Amino acid sequence: MIFKQLIIFFTGLVIFAYGISLAIQVQYLGIHPWDVLSIALFDLIGLTVGTWTIIIGLVIMIFTFFTRRQYINVGTFLNAFLVGVFVDLFLYLQWFPVGSSLVEDIAIMLLAIVAMGIGGGTYSAAQIGLGPRDGFMLSIADLTGKSIQRIRIYVESCVLLIGLVLGGPVFVFTFIFTLIQSPIYQKIFLSIKPYTTRV
Repeated sequence: MIFKQLIIFFTGLVIFAYGISLAIQVQYLGIHPWDVLSIALFDLIGLTVGTWTIIIGLVIMIFTFFTRRQYINVGTFLNAFLVGVFVDLFLYLQWFPVGSSLVEDIAIMLLAIVAMGIGGGTYSAAQIGLGPRDGFMLSIADLTGKSIQRIRIYVESCVLLIGLVLGGPVFVFTFIFTLIQSPIYQKIFLSIKPYTTRV
């Protein structure tokens, strides 16, 4: 069972990271708030987008560790490191479709969002561990007693504001990202989870 879970987990991480990298190719349309922050820091300081993804993940994992450490396990560490590594790998390889018009770029962005939804739902369904951002938001929800959905809105709004102030790419798709990604995530998660749940 654990081998099957690991295969599903790593497959999900790769697909998710590819979705992030693909969205970065058409970032002028707007990208996910967490990626807005990573790109803003990359533009300001340097390093790589993947490196900033890892650093941000580790910072919020430290908070989660001291508040609700039950949300931190080996899967969380693997997620924090590997997504950033895969993002940098895909950005280096440049295995992306290239759009020559706004319509084609929008199609690429939609493909990226679908990939992130499929990837996120897949690695979560593997039940190896939460991603660092998920654990962070769950720990805040536990501490405040507010709903996870509300905390997600608060946290991602704050992250978006910081990224915007730092000069990150914010536009229309930034605000509709979750509306498209979340239903796909849920569908994939519910479809795969029965195959990774021990009876």
